[in-house]
Amino acid sequence: MKYVKIASFLALLAMSSTSGAIIIRDDVDDDKYRVPASTLPALADFHQEGHGVLIAPQWVVTAAHVACMHPNQDVVINGLPRRVAAIIVHPGYKTPPEELVQEVLASGEGARLRAFLASSDDIALVRLTAPVTDVPPVPLYSGDDELGKTVQLIGKGATGSGDKGIAAQSPHRTLLRRAYNVISSVDDRWISYTFDAPASALPLEGMSGNGDSGSPVLILRDTRWELAGLVAWVSSDRDIRTFHGARYGDGGNNVRISHYRSWIERTISDEDKKRAPPARGKLSDGLGAGKTSSLAQR
Repeated sequence: MKYVKIASFLALLAMSSTSGAIIIRDDVDDDKYRVPASTLPALADFHQEGHGVLIAPQWVVTAAHVACMHPNQDVVINGLPRRVAAIIVHPGYKTPPEELVQEVLASGEGARLRAFLASSDDIALVRLTAPVTDVPPVPLYSGDDELGKTVQLIGKGATGSGDKGIAAQSPHRTLLRRAYNVISSVDDRWISYTFDAPASALPLEGMSGNGDSGSPVLILRDTRWELAGLVAWVSSDRDIRTFHGARYGDGGNNVRISHYRSWIERTISDEDKKRAPPARGKLSDGLGAGKTSSLAQR
């Protein structure tokens, strides 16, 4: 019942705040943004919409609202379904109260909603039943110097252009696209960027949109791309009731992996220890190995 309520709420706000697909410059051909699946085989597809990223052989990280909206039995990685064993949502994740939802829908003003979203820990881990052996995991970004860094955005969701946004009724699962932007704002939970108009934009500047929340925000460190963020929500001063995807001037807000790295690593370590087979004890002086209690799967 909890997941049903969350799904209903997020579906209601899909037009306004949840995000993830690639919105492109209106003066650059879409073909320049399209990339093959081999660009990031560790990208995890949730059912119909939403992404995550494989960060360990048996673990995917995603936005909490994606995990709660789509408590799937499997996710697709490198073209193959991978069975989900458990979903672990950050204890600080929260969804807006009904009163706030109704206020936003009545007025179209999103300031209070944006403040609420900014106060939530929108991150979750997905444990797979079996390790993924055909795809290398993406390493977590090891720095906290994201400000001013160029980031790579990858997603398959609905697309559109910065001058018009997303076309009405655009599907939330399309072709894989890649764009770039520059981190212009950082706080504890979030790294953010602005979708600049062509005059001041990167050659392949882009912005997340509707349909691919949980998709990766990558920073190049030395010679490898590391996971620095997860697409979460869009900031816009426009009326939420008529919002149809990001446009020039809007902001993209992404879960800041460096802030949650210790939670990610601790959670994975704790969960893996729970499910590790007991060490085989040596028989000595008539005493056998100690018993290990079984743990129920989450």
